[in-house]
Parts: sequence; C-alpha cells; structure tokens
Amino acid sequence: MRGAPVSDDIAAAIAAFFHAGRGPSHTAVTRAMTGAGLNDGYQYSPDGNGPTKEDRVLSAFRRAERNGGGRKLVEGLLSALRHQSLIGTDSSSHSEDGKRLRLALGRTGWLLSDDGQLRAFAGADVDTGGREALDESLARLRGSTSDPALLIGTAKDLLESVAKFVLEETGMPVPSSMGFDALWHIARERLGVLPERVDKSLPGFDAIRAIHQSSWSIAKNVNDLRNLQGTGHGRTLPTGVTEDLALLVVREACSVAEYMLRRLDATQGRN
Repeated sequence: MRGAPVSDDIAAAIAAFFHAGRGPSHTAVTRAMTGAGLNDGYQYSPDGNGPTKEDRVLSAFRRAERNGGGRKLVEGLLSALRHQSLIGTDSSSHSEDGKRLRLALGRTGWLLSDDGQLRAFAGADVDTGGREALDESLARLRGSTSDPALLIGTAKDLLESVAKFVLEETGMPVPSSMGFDALWHIARERLGVLPERVDKSLPGFDAIRAIHQSSWSIAKNVNDLRNLQGTGHGRTLPTGVTEDLALLVVREACSVAEYMLRRLDATQGRN
C-alpha cells in the first residue's frame, strides 16, 4: 500500500506557506489538526509568545509520523491553502512555494493536482484493483503534471502492470523473476501484436507492422530511461529530459498501454 504523504520535505514545503505569519489563520491550522486527530491544544496568547503557525504545522507532521493521520492532516492543510488561493490557481501553481510542494509530494508518490487537490499519483494495484486500477492510473497519468523523474518512473510502472495483467487475464502465471522485456514480449505475443504476426495480406501491412514495432520501442525506451534515473533509484534524469519531454513520454506510454488493454478486451470478447 502507498504510504501517507508525510516526509520532512512535505512538512517543510507546507510549513513554508505559514512562514513569518503568512498563510491561513491559527484557527485553520487547528481545524486541520483536529480533523486528523492531531490537535495540539493551542490557545491564543495575546502577548504573542505562543508557537507560530509554521512551528505548529511542523510539530503536527512529527506527531503524524508517530501516530498516523498524515493524509488527513495534509488534506486539511491543503484545503486551508486553497481557501486563500495559495494553491489551486493558475498563478499559484507557478509560485516557488507551489513548485516546492509539488516536488515534495511527488517524491513520495503523491500529486498536487492543478486545482490543489491531493491525488495518489501512481501504483496501479492489479492484485486488488484489477482493470479498474489500471484505467484509473491511465486517466491520472494523462492529466498529470509533476517532476520528470516521477512521470517517467510512473509510466514504466504502469506499462509493467499492464503486461502482467495481460498475462494473468490470458491464463499465464507471472514468474516473479520475469524481467520487463520478457513480460512485454509474451504479452504482445498473447495479444497478437508482434510485428511478425501481422497478416501480410492486409492493406497497409508495412505501416501496421512498423506501428506495432514502434509500440514496443516506446515501452522499451520508457523502461530504459527509467533505469537511467528511476524513481526509487536515487539518481536524477539527464538534463535534456524536461517536464515537457517527460509528459510526451508519459502520453505515448499511456497510448501503448491503452492499446494493449483494448486488444485484451477484443481477444476476450469484451466491448
């Protein structure tokens, strides 16, 4: 299961919105903490000697790490930030605080959507979610913006999940030791999309064969690029991989994944 969106980076990124008295009120902070079961018993002090909002947010994250409630805490604080238009608007998405928060959430597999909502970014759980989980991941990826490393790592994970799903749905056990290339070769074979399987009598045979080969090239290159850096590998992407390029990679990967799932539906007599 995905962990809660709690880390030192996320705590610091959200607390930065409250630095030097900025951001939502103490009351809003208390409301978010209470909703997460992390109330700190704050009482207003007329002399100003109490904890700052920034300190309270950081302390709440430390309690969440020990006691749980991290997701509700983050969602409550994001709600307070949206209410003041500090996130979830066109201008706020380009602010330094907004960018820092997106990156911090992305490193733990979470997404701050364009409208300021918390979303689970990746991790289609085929075992428990099946096809619905894959479809949700496809939709999420198509509309995502985040850091390039996370985008490409997520695209690779989705492609691997789709290949495993195809094997399982067509009655083939998936050995835990099977690598990405082998998974995809067998999945394409099961669905009849290997280039050499294209009927030569079809009009446009050469083009269809080339397109099927390109679908594999996309999957392979996504995997290769992910392995150069990899979310989870602790390295950074080559400097030439911008967010725009990563989005292109992701959307091509989504098209390939969607094609494989539609082919699976067709072979199994589903609309």
